[in-house]
Amino acid sequence: MTTILYIILAIVLLIVILSILGPKHYDVSRSIEISKPKAEVFEYLKYLKNQQKWSPWDKKEPDMEKRFTGTDGEVGAISYWKGKKVGEGEQEITNIVEGERMEGELRFMKPFKSTSDCYLIAEEVSPNKTKVIWGFKGRNAFPMTIMALFMNMDKMVGKDFEEGLGDLKLLLEKS
Repeated sequence: MTTILYIILAIVLLIVILSILGPKHYDVSRSIEISKPKAEVFEYLKYLKNQQKWSPWDKKEPDMEKRFTGTDGEVGAISYWKGKKVGEGEQEITNIVEGERMEGELRFMKPFKSTSDCYLIAEEVSPNKTKVIWGFKGRNAFPMTIMALFMNMDKMVGKDFEEGLGDLKLLLEKS
């Protein structure tokens, strides 16, 4: 009986130590330059419905359930999705700095609950070239602090961001 108690105590201690060592925050972003004026790029970026044209997750599951509420391109607009591959969640526009950045809150419900802040930023490189930065950040809550020790959020999501931004560039430069 004493051995079992020591084993349980060791497991609990290991979990506590791993949760203390695990990263408490994450911030993943990627950027790309698009050969279009900043105003034109931002006007496209601020609409949630436009994201389905370049989102890597829409490509992975084009028949997922989608709903939009509110006025797209304005604070309070919400894009909801549910699918077998992409899980379930929603994105709400929480702030728009006109011509500069669109900020939102990502709320994932499945496969696990989490909330992150997301953003799209447009920066002028030259009159006909715009740098777009796409990212999200948040806090790792327990047990994600432990899981984050063994998985790299930047590597997991970064490739999707690069793919999406590449598709965004092709889409905008074609028009």
